[in-house]
Formats: sequence, C-alpha cells, structure tokens
Amino acid sequence: MLTAAGFHVLLALASGSGHGYAVMRFVEEVSGGAVRLGPGTLYRTISRLVADGLVVESEEGDPAAPHDARRRYYRLTPQGEQAARTEAALLARLVTAAREAGLIT
Repeated sequence: MLTAAGFHVLLALASGSGHGYAVMRFVEEVSGGAVRLGPGTLYRTISRLVADGLVVESEEGDPAAPHDARRRYYRLTPQGEQAARTEAALLARLVTAAREAGLIT
C-alpha cells in the first residue's frame, strides 16, 4: 500500500516523465487545491519511490523548457505503473463502498 503522497506522485507521472515542480502543480490542480505537496514531502517521497524501484530519474525532459541543470525528471518504472494501478483499483472500491453507504451522492 502506498502513502497518499506516493500515490499522488505516481499518478502525476502516469502520463509521462515530469520534474518535481510539475508534480507539485499536478497534485494541487487535480485535488482542487485540497492537497499541496511541499518540497520536503515531495522529494522525500520521490526518494522513497526511487529506492523502492517504482520511479527512476529520467534523461528525458521538455525540450521547449529553459535549461536548468538542477531540474531532474522522473518517470514510472513498470513496477511503479503496476503499483499505481493497484492503488487506483483499491481507491475505486473504496469510493463504491462510500457511495453505497450514502456518503457520496
């Protein structure tokens, strides 16, 4: 089972590689501002996902973006994609249960 922050990062990277700031923006946008990953949480989470083999640092980047030597890009590994799929399926089951319990209309 992933932490919420871990799932948010995997979800942000599910459509392709991205850098940390883009991940932070994605999470804030998709959650309607309810979730904000600060830099410390974000980079600790990414480090843990890298150590677990779910994310790798990528050489890919945005060729249209200004070059910044400090900017690191990350992408999902096949294991990371599977972990995200498993977590998404669990969350879908929980949403169904919440709807059946009358918590979501």
